[in-house]
Amino acid sequence: MRFGGLVAVNNVGFSLAKGAVLSVIGPNGAGKSTLFNVITGVYKPTAGTVTFAGAEITGKPAYDVVERGIARTFQSSRLFGDLSVLDNVIIGMHTRTRTGVLDALFRPAASKREMAACVAKAEALLKAGSGDLYDQRYRPAGALAQADRRRLEIARALASEPKLLLLDEPSVGMDETETDALVADIRRLRVENPELAVILIEHDMRVVEAFPDNVMCIDYGSKIAEGSFATVRSDPRVQEAYLGKAAADA
Repeated sequence: MRFGGLVAVNNVGFSLAKGAVLSVIGPNGAGKSTLFNVITGVYKPTAGTVTFAGAEITGKPAYDVVERGIARTFQSSRLFGDLSVLDNVIIGMHTRTRTGVLDALFRPAASKREMAACVAKAEALLKAGSGDLYDQRYRPAGALAQADRRRLEIARALASEPKLLLLDEPSVGMDETETDALVADIRRLRVENPELAVILIEHDMRVVEAFPDNVMCIDYGSKIAEGSFATVRSDPRVQEAYLGKAAADA
């Protein structure tokens, strides 16, 4: 992915199986979020392909990518702050609902039944996560604490029934207790949805270490290491990327 003379993502290739977790690490500005934007259709890559579930989705619009089963959260909050917590989750179901404005006018019973089902599903998602989001379901999303906003973003992404969930720095703004709860949530998701694949961008190495099998490190847009957490952590190139050459040598 090029932006003029800047190569933000440079020949980064990887594959991910159903039910697997991949942690993407790297210094700030390494190209991690740009990689997510390429996968989810926010950017059309300058070169290369993105294949999901056997079909090429390179450059497909974001709504098409969501319909195919890829959902994501963002590094900065994208919630509808003036809407309730519950409404934010229901909005995440838009690719899975069937009724629309005309149905509300001419088939109101069907529209009401689908809305009731959406409310029940949204409440179940809010109950399932850690924290007290369900108890706050009628509060404006903008009034939530930062950690609860992150949880809500995950719940909204799950509302689209994804096959692949992309989490962009989900632990931002969380203390240690909240981060531990986040890890528990992801583990629970894997148990309840054994075929759900997860890619997460993280700076908190405690979160990465909780899912140690698949870790990829990016620096200056290029993949410099891939493997288990122990393997990637001990790679000299990774240590240099995070600490600088002098510190890494020491």
